[in-house]
Amino acid sequence: MAIRLPVEEALDIYDIHLWGAGFFGISPEGDLTVRPTRDPRLGLSLPRVVADLRRQGHDTPLLFRFPQILHTSVEEMVRAFRAAMDEFGFHGGDYSPTFPMKVNQNRWVVEALLAAGRPSRIGIEAGSKPELMAALALDVAPGALTTLNGYKDSETLDLAIMGARMGRRVVIVIEKPFEVDLLLKAFEKAGDGPLPEVGLRVRMFARGAGKWRESSGLTAKFGLTTGALLEAVAAFRSAGRLDRLAMVHFHIGSQIPDIRRLKSAFREGARIYAKLRKMGVPLSILNMGGGLAIDYDGSNTASDASRNYSIAEYANDAVYIVKEVCLEERVPYPLITTESGRALTAYHSMLVTDVLARITPDLRTGNNGKGATREHARVVQELRSMLEDMSGKNYREYFHDATEQRDEMVTLFNHGLVTLEDRALAEQLFWEIARRALAFAKREKIPLEEFQELEQALDQKYIVNFSVFQSVPDHWALEQLFPIVPISRLRETPEHKATLCDITCDSDGQIDHFVDIKDVKEVLPLHDPIPGEPYDLAICLLGAYQDVMGDLHNLYGAPDEVHVTIDGEGRTKIERVVPGDTVAEVLSVFHYEEDALVASVERQLAAQVEAGTIDADATKALVAEYRGLFGRGTYLRQPT
Repeated sequence: MAIRLPVEEALDIYDIHLWGAGFFGISPEGDLTVRPTRDPRLGLSLPRVVADLRRQGHDTPLLFRFPQILHTSVEEMVRAFRAAMDEFGFHGGDYSPTFPMKVNQNRWVVEALLAAGRPSRIGIEAGSKPELMAALALDVAPGALTTLNGYKDSETLDLAIMGARMGRRVVIVIEKPFEVDLLLKAFEKAGDGPLPEVGLRVRMFARGAGKWRESSGLTAKFGLTTGALLEAVAAFRSAGRLDRLAMVHFHIGSQIPDIRRLKSAFREGARIYAKLRKMGVPLSILNMGGGLAIDYDGSNTASDASRNYSIAEYANDAVYIVKEVCLEERVPYPLITTESGRALTAYHSMLVTDVLARITPDLRTGNNGKGATREHARVVQELRSMLEDMSGKNYREYFHDATEQRDEMVTLFNHGLVTLEDRALAEQLFWEIARRALAFAKREKIPLEEFQELEQALDQKYIVNFSVFQSVPDHWALEQLFPIVPISRLRETPEHKATLCDITCDSDGQIDHFVDIKDVKEVLPLHDPIPGEPYDLAICLLGAYQDVMGDLHNLYGAPDEVHVTIDGEGRTKIERVVPGDTVAEVLSVFHYEEDALVASVERQLAAQVEAGTIDADATKALVAEYRGLFGRGTYLRQPT
């Protein structure tokens, strides 16, 4: 009978109350709950939703999106800046958020954000020609910014000019000196009519911190040096286009964990804005870029997976510093905008998937070696004797001796002198000795490296039905941490510690680092799966970058998406289920077409019919079965 934990203690096992930002909790039944509006009275039980979807024929993995979390995140950001402006008397200035499409280009995500931020004129940022094409077709509030960043060609600039003539407030940001002449020529070619405004991205001395620190500083990929900035202003003045210069833009990197780095950038960027304004450049917008971090591990520290500040503190520092600099320089307050895409989207998405199997070291000791053959019973009997005689005084010595005996058994086996049965007995006895030695070491609290490595070797591996490369690519590429938690049985004490392995044929397809408020954990507490019942895990906070960075390793595609809301009465509603990639779709990416593949299989089966190895009628069923798989999803299906 599982021990039932108090909810408070259950929360502490996975630190849900710390990294969940009020969006996640545990029900009295031990289910993971989602509170899209942060109202604890309006929470949905995730296991119930998953069970309903399974009854409707939808298999895990399932990517859940909660549009109301997007609304809540936008409102929190705007509320924080408006409160800061009221507190510090930032009169005449304003704040509007900007969403950078590169963070998540999913249409449903972008449209939900634009709808949520419409009262504050949320803008959209595009970093490529395709992103700009999508952005110009989206419904934005009148006067909202459409910002174009990244490298540009003449077609992209012409597209931005078309946006201005559609009535959109388009700002083309100059990233490199060569873009100045390119843009001025595009303006000249455009002739009469509305033209976009222009932003100047500055290369900051201030640098970010964490995994993305290389994207900032004096050696950054983007941005104008001070000299290039002045030359750009001179070129626009000379061309009679100074009136087009409207924005100063800077960016010191993503996921900045330390508020001091941000404050330094705020001050430097504000000073550049003010100095240019005093030079007669008619700037009106200060774009502070991204960098606002997410507290993935709940530690509230300056670690890479956290932040040592709140959104309110971020907004207060930004507004106060800009006001202070503008007062010193006696220039008007700007419209402040931030491109905090991670903060707006990270919480709204999670992957729920099923555990397929559990791999554990072979601790079966059977008859403790009594059945070993006479020729090689010595090694097995030595191991059996160690197992019987091990104590708190000799466990280290016996563990070392057992390691030697195991190695000797392998040597004998490689020379053909040992049967598979004897080798199996030796391995089983060794792992039991190792397990007992580790128990003694833990009892004495001796932090010996050899026993730390042994503990990792004895940890279990849970095989989980997903692809790290498709759904959690930043864990593989950057070792970014994401909270992972079972969606049920949370009030039961987890019996095991485990790492997670995905279903790709790649040793990198695993998750072996987990969030913790004190350090990075190498194992995750998990329950013993109950035969015949699904044991599902949720990988949380996946809304930023993971959708767009995922790849098709082993041809595992995107899973089904489920968009879920909850009404004011607490009723759960499935807004839509977006089908994931089918086998046919992922194969076609690499030019394997369904009809051609089926035809090839039919030819090979026909040859076998002609050879008399298979009945002709049987081939029809085989071909039908083969063709039927093209319309299925790419992940493994649990037996029904």
